[in-house]
Formats: sequence, C-alpha cells, structure tokens
Amino acid sequence: MVQGKEKSRSKRRVYVKTPGGKLKKHYRIRKPSQLTCAECGKKLLGIPRLIPSKFRSLPKTKKRASRPYSNLCSKCMRKKLLSKI
Repeated sequence: MVQGKEKSRSKRRVYVKTPGGKLKKHYRIRKPSQLTCAECGKKLLGIPRLIPSKFRSLPKTKKRASRPYSNLCSKCMRKKLLSKI
C-alpha cells in the first residue's frame, strides 16, 4: 500500500528502471514554474528552474542575469534605462 504522503499529487510520479530490470515508481518534487518579467510577464531566460533547496546552493551569478534590472526581460530593461536618460 502507498504511504499517505505519496497519495497526494504534490509530488510527481517517475518510473525508473532498476539494474535488475524492474520498473519502480519514484516520487519526485515538481519543478517550479519559470520566473517571469515583473512588468510584461514574459519568461526570463538564463535563470534555471530548480526546486528552492537546489536553487539556494547555486552561486549568485547563476541565480540571476548579470545586468541591471535582472528581474525584467531585456526589452523592458532597455525601456527603463532609456527613460532614465
């Protein structure tokens, strides 16, 4: 019988083939949705989709884009920089 914590759909089911040739069901945490631009809502590129515990262990340069306004997409960032001039 399946344990109670595995009955919910919060974890995804992945079928893994074992060295013995049998199929086993593993329960893995779902990946979070892609981060989006704060203004237009477009998906941000260059930022990985990782579960929070793995994301925390990444170096700072891998967590965000190395440019000003890294929470905006490139188009919105350009608009913001031009409006400041």
